[in-house]
Amino acid sequence: MHSLSGLRLTPAVLAIALALPTPALSQMEGHGQHMPAGALGISMDRMGSGTTWIPEDVSLPSRHFSRGPWSVMLHGFVFAQYNKQSGTRGDSQFGSLNWGMLMASRPLAGGVFQARTMLSLDPWTVTDRGYPLLAQTGETYKGALLYDRQHPHDFWMEVAALYERPITSNLALSLYAGPSGEPALGPVAFMHRVSAMDDPTAPLGHHWQDATHISYGVATVGLFTRRWKLEASAFNGREPDERRFAMDQPRIDSYSARLTANPNKNWSATIGFGYLASPESLHPDEAVHRTVGSLMHGRSFRNGLWSSTLVVGANSHAGERSTSTLLESQVVFGANTVTARAELTGRTGEELALAAVPPDESFRVAALSLGYIRDFARGARMTTGIGARGTIHAMPAGLEPHYGSRSPTGLILFLRVRPVRSVMMEM
Repeated sequence: MHSLSGLRLTPAVLAIALALPTPALSQMEGHGQHMPAGALGISMDRMGSGTTWIPEDVSLPSRHFSRGPWSVMLHGFVFAQYNKQSGTRGDSQFGSLNWGMLMASRPLAGGVFQARTMLSLDPWTVTDRGYPLLAQTGETYKGALLYDRQHPHDFWMEVAALYERPITSNLALSLYAGPSGEPALGPVAFMHRVSAMDDPTAPLGHHWQDATHISYGVATVGLFTRRWKLEASAFNGREPDERRFAMDQPRIDSYSARLTANPNKNWSATIGFGYLASPESLHPDEAVHRTVGSLMHGRSFRNGLWSSTLVVGANSHAGERSTSTLLESQVVFGANTVTARAELTGRTGEELALAAVPPDESFRVAALSLGYIRDFARGARMTTGIGARGTIHAMPAGLEPHYGSRSPTGLILFLRVRPVRSVMMEM
């Protein structure tokens, strides 16, 4: 339970604020009153995950209200889905992917202080083993590699604080720290990218691009103007362990740096470099050097928005280098949403747990996904839609005996609930 100058934010209050429909106040998607400005007059709508920036013209759907000096934002998604992945390595599952975020901001000592937390019930709703996703790799289950599945998010996705303060009229300082948070390395985490917000699955290149969005122990310092930001982080490079509802022991053993440029309200670009001391629990003596670049574009129009993202990530470890590339886009127009994602990523025999293949043998896997959502219950505060997402993979010949096809498919049917863009409310 939290208390902000008399405002008591219990789980029940959060649920009511997100869910209570008010049809008479309906707003167009992508429009409404924006979050208050932060340091240098930069809108809080520019904030993505951690300390990332997104194009201001396509802010994330959320609920806003104020109480005294506090400005509060509630943001989250719930997907209830049936997931069917084809082929000899495929599987099916009923489950739910979900997360919720609370951000509370107020003026402090000439700057802006922000407390935030982000939580997920994925370990209950898709189990500790995660959900089926062909060719996906990363993290462990019962001490063994997870493969052809996406691991669940930890319950404590983020518990951190941010403070920003102007130094001059054109330059400001930012400080970000917490026992669970995101270092300055990759692009905006996929759950917070407007180009991916209505896609229920993680990218296949997640562990080459934005997997550090949950790091147990992080501290970041940055300098920024209205158009660029330079940051450096010290953080815990180890991926979360299998105790999904427990907070891992925070530690600092890795470092990173990132440069972000937002030349105008429609574009955002990043380049980041990081040293991860021991990311994999099964290879504790191996360090990883990660390089990630991204380019985001977003534009709002009268009854919707269009957002796209390009991400290229590379991991170097044990004398080997592997890469991943992602291009995704999402268009919202009225009650309709169309999503698309194309990926090309490297995999090894070890990552895919192929017993008859040398562990260092590499494969290139491509995937193309298309999705559509139709909103059928839409109020001023929340929208509910039904959707489908289909994926076709392009596997090399060497993987055909293991997957039963060079073009296995995946299909997800789902119900999606999320906020619509809100006006500011007094409570």
